[in-house]
Amino acid sequence: MKLFGTDGIRGTVNKYPITPEIVVKIGMAIGKLLHKKHGKNMIIIGKDTRLSGYILESALTSGICAMGMNVTLVGPIPTPAIAFLTKSLRFDAGIVISASHNPFQDNGIKIFTADGFKLPDDMEQKIEELVEDENSRICKITGSKLGRAYRLEDATARYIEYVKSTVPRDDTFESLKVVVDSANGAAYKVTPTLLTELGARVISVNDKPDGTNINAKCGSLFIEKLSELVVKHHANIGIAHDGDADRTLLCDERGKVVDGDMVMAVWAKDMKQERKLKNDCVVSTVMSNLGFEHYMQRQGIKLLRAPVGDRYVVEMMLEGGHNLGGEQSGHVICLSHNTTGDGPITAVQIMHILNKTKIPLSELIADITLYPQVMKNVKVSHKKPLNECPGILDAIKKAEDRLEGSGRVLVRPSGTEPKIRIMVEGIDESLINEIAGNLVQAVTSSMD
Repeated sequence: MKLFGTDGIRGTVNKYPITPEIVVKIGMAIGKLLHKKHGKNMIIIGKDTRLSGYILESALTSGICAMGMNVTLVGPIPTPAIAFLTKSLRFDAGIVISASHNPFQDNGIKIFTADGFKLPDDMEQKIEELVEDENSRICKITGSKLGRAYRLEDATARYIEYVKSTVPRDDTFESLKVVVDSANGAAYKVTPTLLTELGARVISVNDKPDGTNINAKCGSLFIEKLSELVVKHHANIGIAHDGDADRTLLCDERGKVVDGDMVMAVWAKDMKQERKLKNDCVVSTVMSNLGFEHYMQRQGIKLLRAPVGDRYVVEMMLEGGHNLGGEQSGHVICLSHNTTGDGPITAVQIMHILNKTKIPLSELIADITLYPQVMKNVKVSHKKPLNECPGILDAIKKAEDRLEGSGRVLVRPSGTEPKIRIMVEGIDESLINEIAGNLVQAVTSSMD
């Protein structure tokens, strides 16, 4: 069974593969592949605020140390902070224990290489082979060569200082009021502290994690409450993270939701004006709105589309030498600042633009016209390849014929959950709703 999805390993805790036994083996496989005869042999591990983080942290640490590698633990911290610290402190790898936006009963493992990027496919394959092969004999280290576990107490402060350094030193957010929803997740201290130190007036909500309330009707998946709070408190902007804070969605001062497409549009336009946007190009995914693409064209910016998944966005960015990309869901990557989607940096950069231009966010996005999109997630017991489901393929063909080139249809298996994701985009909202319903029926009947 395949361990890795599009964003690491993920699943329900105490069910395969997120069991202590398997996670120990994953740690041992990582330790075996990364152990060097010379050097410090050190891996940094962070986590979000899930109750199960304690179990998986201990299991990973045991497996890694059994192979003679050392571990540095930092506790709850955003995923992008681990990417940054892995690179800046010269660790051999970084690991985040998180299931991102999933509910608390799920958890997962994300692995970063020494240069701060997600693990490449060939390394994932080697880890899978070592974990899955019951006949594999991983030679364990004995005696004084066993690894040790350490703790880095100032990891959060190091990351906060770095994020602050991405805006000019004389930039102050004193004129800005912001509501921050940390989803009771990994950024519950980071983003409120960061923005307060930059001078903003911060109203912080969903910042009291108890191990089970991460993503619970809060954060970037449940942004409606944030919209209400922004209007109630007359704030300039609302910021919503997911559980591990590698994504950010916003609300403007009127309470309108600003998704990842619009965030990238505002940021890309500013970077182009500052001559900081490499190749005058942004990389997004097949999910990004056609209206976003048309807006980019009007700004003289080219949009490239990668498969869904921030790792594929980063791959295309690296291949083409581009420095801004992301996903509609709020993963925004600026390689000028970090190697992965970074929620706190995204928030700070957009607030910097608000502060610099003195233009409300509602006006910055006013001329971005997004086409209606309908998203459906169909839960399935077994994800069959779509090319083995003629009923689904026929339904997609009929849908595209009905749109007559005035919209898009995308049906794909989720890389992180047992779901088939459906997206229909077009000018006629009633038509795309009807088409989406037909596709849901086709998926349900084909995958029963």
